[in-house]
Amino acid sequence: MISLATLVITAVHLLIFGSNSSCGAKMNHLQILDSLLKKNYDRRATPTNHLNNATTVHCELYIRSFGSISPVTMDYEVDLYLRQKWQDARLQHPDITESLDLNDPNLVKAIWKPEVYFPNAKHAEFQFVTVPNVLIRIKPDGDILYMLRLKLTFSCMMDLSKFPLDNQVCTMEVASFSKTIEELRLEWKNTDPVLMARGLRMPQFEIVDIVPSDCQESFQIGNYSCLVAQFYLSRSVGFHLVQSYLPTMLIVVISWVSFWMDVDSVPGRTTLGVTTLLAVGSQSSGIQSGLPQVSYVKAIDVWMGTCTAFVFCALLEFTVVNYMWRKLRPDILRNILTEPVNGGTAGSRSYDENLPSSPVIPVSVVKKILQQECAYSSSVETNTVLARKIDEYSRLLFPVAFIAFNALYWPYYLQN
Repeated sequence: MISLATLVITAVHLLIFGSNSSCGAKMNHLQILDSLLKKNYDRRATPTNHLNNATTVHCELYIRSFGSISPVTMDYEVDLYLRQKWQDARLQHPDITESLDLNDPNLVKAIWKPEVYFPNAKHAEFQFVTVPNVLIRIKPDGDILYMLRLKLTFSCMMDLSKFPLDNQVCTMEVASFSKTIEELRLEWKNTDPVLMARGLRMPQFEIVDIVPSDCQESFQIGNYSCLVAQFYLSRSVGFHLVQSYLPTMLIVVISWVSFWMDVDSVPGRTTLGVTTLLAVGSQSSGIQSGLPQVSYVKAIDVWMGTCTAFVFCALLEFTVVNYMWRKLRPDILRNILTEPVNGGTAGSRSYDENLPSSPVIPVSVVKKILQQECAYSSSVETNTVLARKIDEYSRLLFPVAFIAFNALYWPYYLQN
């Protein structure tokens, strides 16, 4: 019988020599690859150059992060992996029996690779931490996978006419830089060409849909193949409801409190009207500071302008009511002050020589003055009632008008 020690020694030998054999095979594959690159391999020529056909490169985007969408600068930042696959028969060899995964910048320089770029990218960075983030996988049949990790800033020309109730379409474009469509053709991967990392979320937007498509760029020197990924984004309204709409709505409602205050409460109503007007103006300025100066009217402009108008109208209503409350009949008051007494001028007195201290006022004049005072009192009472009626009507008309504005505003701007 074979002893236990013999079995252990045999297993150890198998492990050692098997491992050495695997390492040796890998080293052999690398040596074969080096020999292929040194022997009749021209990295300037496309893999199908000798066939006079365009080399097809399948592209795929894997997005790790998507954010910093700025309406001021009209751009957004992404961190993504760009994966490109193509067939290069020049790297086939019968002795290569397994795929070779290599992270070698020198190898990247030695082989042919698609010279693609991002036409709508404003800034791009290649990731070097902790090593250059590049991977080349060469399969035995000559299939090559070339993967890069990049940080890019793409431009996104937004239409802010419905801001902040808007939907945006941002694009990522990948195009051939130096090879025309006769030499290089870019195509999206057949299934799921644009993938988002699991759990990826954005603070202000939600990704509704991703639509990959092909395109072609035409220049005077030729036509170039390109790819476009369209991201349909819907802005989340929660932040703006809490920070913009709800505060201004409350300011408008607070301005209506003056309608329930006494008409003669001049300091209180004036302070309330001016304070609410300044508050809605400050809120509007804070919102506009984070937006670009576009030439068209935005949805938030309509809202803030209407809220400002409601607050201003409440203050203007108090001005009218206060004027009606204090209004005097100038003609009646003038007649009272200038009424001649006993044929003399207004304010003059006729004295009896025997009674120098006793004025003589005819009874008819007294009656006329009393009638004019009664008319004046009646006019003042009429104005007082009218002023109170204006306040009572405003208590109903202002809320109804504001509700009607909301009934028109929200359906109009929320529709796609």
